[in-house]
Amino acid sequence: MPDRSFLNWPFFEDRHREHAARLDEWCAANLPVDHSDVDAACKSLVARLGDAGFLKATAIDPDDPQPLDVRTLCITRETLARHDGLADFAFAMQGLGTGAISLFGSDEQKEWLKKTRAGKALSAFALSEPRSGSDVANMEMTAARDGDHFVLNGEKTWISNGGIADLYCVFARTGEAPGAKGISAFLVPADAPGLSVAERLEVIAPHPLARLFFDGVRIPASALIGKAGDGFKIAMSVLDVFRSTVGAAALGFARRALDETTARAGSRQLFGAPLFDLQMVQGHIADMALGVDASSLLVYRAAWTKDSGAPRVTREAAMAKLHATDTAQEIVDQAVQIHGGDGVKKGHIVESLYREIRALRIYEGASDVQKIVIARQTMGA
Repeated sequence: MPDRSFLNWPFFEDRHREHAARLDEWCAANLPVDHSDVDAACKSLVARLGDAGFLKATAIDPDDPQPLDVRTLCITRETLARHDGLADFAFAMQGLGTGAISLFGSDEQKEWLKKTRAGKALSAFALSEPRSGSDVANMEMTAARDGDHFVLNGEKTWISNGGIADLYCVFARTGEAPGAKGISAFLVPADAPGLSVAERLEVIAPHPLARLFFDGVRIPASALIGKAGDGFKIAMSVLDVFRSTVGAAALGFARRALDETTARAGSRQLFGAPLFDLQMVQGHIADMALGVDASSLLVYRAAWTKDSGAPRVTREAAMAKLHATDTAQEIVDQAVQIHGGDGVKKGHIVESLYREIRALRIYEGASDVQKIVIARQTMGA
């Protein structure tokens, strides 16, 4: 039984505790899903999460706009990740993919949110390029103004939901100024002429990923999200909200690894006694439990700070993401070690966690980049 005592911390309100209980009950009845066809699984998960009402947390309600509740986003990602990494992925992309619309979109653009919140449309966040990942300012894709339209040319890669999304939030260089100040954000429907899937990308924990090619994709000027030249600010604002949730997903993986390890230590016999009787095993479990609680404090501090009205939580979110993902990697690795051969057996939950956790230390800002962010924020740079 996972530890739920953290929900009694002062970071949370009764609505958060009620949400966690309802979601956990839903997860127990619906997860995990079959991962043999990840495209079909993700589409099904989005539809089912939408039907159950859980996707309402991913974007604002256009008819009653209220700020995104980051604590609810984090609780949801942690809970889903603890049950099924692909379910966490499906939920997360509905939020990240529409974050720019929630925060900066026009009333017309926000009509898409009615579909994504209901699980009727899948979204994606198209920022990374072959030569522009962590260095967003090095972006090469262009969006040239042509009367009442923009024409997009270039490519994006490592795009989650690439190939199955119905809409993409695309960032491209519009040239108002050099570097980061010359980037804009656009809402691009997946069926826009000239937009194609150049390559599907396979990774160690199967998720729908793709490289996208934009060949003269012509979109109306009304597809511009926010103001021209504000794309970098928009991207960073979205990450400021959702980066803490990556830490929450890692926390979910870590909690599951700890739960599996304590169960293993209590049931596995070694030298005529439970594995837990070995002091070294007790030490490892203590380290794992400490890492889980420390990560949880950082994740929910960042989420609470944002929900309390802080305009930016760059430092708090970077700390939460860095510590939670790096620590979860250590916790999952230790779980594999304590499980022995079973820990690397294909299909075992611990083996699955080992593959799932690795990417979280890379996407939405790699660990080393988070260290730079934290250092600069600490120095006031």
